Amino acid sequence: MCAAFLLHVCLCLCHEDAADEEQEEDEEEPPCRTYVCLCLCHEDAADEEQEEDEEEEKPRPKLTAPKIPEGEKVDFDDIQKKRQNKDLMELQALIDNHFEARKKEEEELVALKERIEKRRAERAEQQRIRAEKERERQNRLVEEKARREEEDAKRRAEDDLKKKKALSSMGANYSSYLAKADQKRGKKQTAREMKKKILAERRKPLNIDHLSEDKLRDKAKELWDTLHQLETDKFEFGEKLKRQKYDIMTVRARVEMLAKFEKITTLRSRIDQAQKHSKKAGTPAKGKVGGRWK
Repeated sequence: MCAAFLLHVCLCLCHEDAADEEQEEDEEEPPCRTYVCLCLCHEDAADEEQEEDEEEEKPRPKLTAPKIPEGEKVDFDDIQKKRQNKDLMELQALIDNHFEARKKEEEELVALKERIEKRRAERAEQQRIRAEKERERQNRLVEEKARREEEDAKRRAEDDLKKKKALSSMGANYSSYLAKADQKRGKKQTAREMKKKILAERRKPLNIDHLSEDKLRDKAKELWDTLHQLETDKFEFGEKLKRQKYDIMTVRARVEMLAKFEKITTLRSRIDQAQKHSKKAGTPAKGKVGGRWK
């Protein structure tokens, strides 16, 4: 503000000097007064700028580098080597942990394989024992059945002998009756023997003790195919039997319908004949039509 005021004063003085020069045309005055005013204005402006710069500048803390103790020396190579050694130790620890985990997994895998093999052997042993028990049971059942049949045959023979002895006094007529009974019994026995023979041919013994695992698998597949074929044949025979029963029922229904129709036709023919006879005789005949006598 002061600088502007001084500048304004200097301008006013310059105007006054110009007016004096117009009044005094012949006189020449040196411009010392104007020069002095301009110098003063310039100095005032410089002082104001310097004051503003000083006001703007604030005291700042001086930063100083940390002082290293004179007795200790820092070795950066040593620090880097320590860091590298630390990294190498960590890497070695990771590698050791990896190999330990891998070794543990391999041991677990070996133990698992051993358990599987042991379980497989135990299962094979259990199957062998079960097969032996089943074979013994089948043999025992066959022996018991044969023993029961033998006992039944002996008992029947004894009963027949007792009957023959008790009824031998009844005469020759009874001997023919006994011969017929023996013949019937012989037929029954032959039918039973034929059934046993057929079952013995179909029921073949399973000799699977000496077979390997692959052959056992093939044998099981063969038995499964046979069972599947038998089930298929059974289903087909069942369906065929159903169709035959249906055909028989339909034929029987047709026969019954035809029989009813024939009965109706015969009844009508009889009624017609009766009416004809009644017309000839002159008396109306009665016939049953629709459930009533007319």
